[in-house]
Amino acid sequence: MNFTGQAKLRRAMVKPLPLWRPAGIWRGRWLLIGSCAAAFAVHGQNACTRGMVASVHPRATEAGVTVLKSGGNAIDAAVAVGLMLGVVDAHNSGIGGGCFMLVRLADGTFRALDGREMAPAAATRDLFVRDGKGLTELSQTGPLASGVPGEVAVFDYAVRHFGKKSLRELALPAAEMAATGFPVTETFVNRLRSVTNDLVRFDGSRELFMPEGKLPRVGAMFRQPDLARTYRHLAERGSDWFYRGDFARTTAAWMQAHGGILTAADFAGYRMVLREPVRTTYRGYEVVAFPPPSSGGVHLLQMLNILEHFALNRLEPATRWHVLAETMKLAFADRAYWLGDPDYAQVPRGLLSKAYAATLAARIDPQQVTPVSGHGWPPDWAADHFDRHTTHWSVADAAGNWVACTATINTTYGSKVVIPGTGVVLNNQMDDFSVQPGVPNAFGLVGAAANAVAPRKRPLSSMTPTIVLRDGEPIIALGAAGGPKIITAVLVELVGMLDLGLSPQAALAQPRLHHQWRPEELQVESRLPRAVRQALEQRGHRVREHSALAVSQIVARSAEGKAFLGAADPRAAGAAAGW
Repeated sequence: MNFTGQAKLRRAMVKPLPLWRPAGIWRGRWLLIGSCAAAFAVHGQNACTRGMVASVHPRATEAGVTVLKSGGNAIDAAVAVGLMLGVVDAHNSGIGGGCFMLVRLADGTFRALDGREMAPAAATRDLFVRDGKGLTELSQTGPLASGVPGEVAVFDYAVRHFGKKSLRELALPAAEMAATGFPVTETFVNRLRSVTNDLVRFDGSRELFMPEGKLPRVGAMFRQPDLARTYRHLAERGSDWFYRGDFARTTAAWMQAHGGILTAADFAGYRMVLREPVRTTYRGYEVVAFPPPSSGGVHLLQMLNILEHFALNRLEPATRWHVLAETMKLAFADRAYWLGDPDYAQVPRGLLSKAYAATLAARIDPQQVTPVSGHGWPPDWAADHFDRHTTHWSVADAAGNWVACTATINTTYGSKVVIPGTGVVLNNQMDDFSVQPGVPNAFGLVGAAANAVAPRKRPLSSMTPTIVLRDGEPIIALGAAGGPKIITAVLVELVGMLDLGLSPQAALAQPRLHHQWRPEELQVESRLPRAVRQALEQRGHRVREHSALAVSQIVARSAEGKAFLGAADPRAAGAAAGW
């Protein structure tokens, strides 16, 4: 099809769509499992009026609901969830990693709290290059793989400035859980087994996960006394103990003894950054997301701007999926070249231009794959710039506070290093830098100079905490886990809810797709109907199946606006609960 034919087809497809009216969307489509009295809707959706929490683990969700019931607000509950996840879901996140917290306060203002890890002061562009070759094994495992953790700084700031509780009140229940333990599951053992060869290399990791030289037994209690002490120290002494006290000194001493470059001065120099959220409009809604060093927010909004040129609800499924895939390719090509820490790289605001999105949309042929050779050139790219294994949870309260928070230590059990005596798993976030231009990281992503390693720089992230508003009121808070698949999962869920009228739980349950430009393949979940897959292949896509792509959690307003809905991803053992 030539360009003129493409333009005619798009014009025929793009017709005015009805705006989302809270009284109409999701009507008759709710799947309510459990009740507010029973508290939990595991693998499902729940509705409550005073507040709602959705996370990847029932115990973390319970911690958040307990805080809401005891007078805390959504910010307090979000911190309680994050601290508990560091105990019961430590392969994904914890205080040895970082997070992005997007907060909508009751007064209508937004705060974007950047707790991304920072490279050590001694880091250099060629830190992971040996004999001219970038070695990702150095950036993914061991003492060089970790940046300075930022999660504690975000939690401390959020509670002091926006919460009603103290960090001490929120940390002690997690400390108690670490001390008393929780039953080992088969999933827990399988995750450990997948990285055993790396974990056994480090004394602290062996002592915690394989104290008798073997993996824990399913059904046994898994206790973390060192982590319990760490949490109690944090509760009693605050974040200064972590960044300028014993924890920093203990970590620095281990690093020095094992060839690492993280120092006590690096910890003392860490600063959480308040950033300005990025925003766009889509079908009459306002979508607010996290700015760089999150690539997720920029490219989610960029993709929505492109998709606004297509009436997705009127397209048959294969064409809709094809348009989504082509949109993803264009955005990820821009990500690879333009995105990085805005304090170091010139990230053009033109990536979010509606005019730029229109030029990208014009490149999409609804009937066949279009090659994407590289990045585009957004308007004012030289002048207008942004200011200098993962988990997601969403929380909302009746006062109007909403939180979307995504946290990570990167891949499963991060760097595989547990600092002896602390119980803390350190991140391997240095792998999210471009260790060398064109060398893919653990998720197959490639990057350029904008995301090169540099002292005190923050690596690019795919984390995409997002809040959607209608008429100025928040109606959805969501995000996901899964590396670059975070961005595309959130996109598919928003299209499901805003374009197709799906409930939050149905939006989570629908099949997902992912295209990140390089490698040139379309990843889909195996539940995708065979006829749709064949139609995509006929359009020129090289399709690869996965059992699951990403894990997500959603909190939303109910159809009539009187209650909260919480939805937990059916791909994981998460929970949504409220009261």
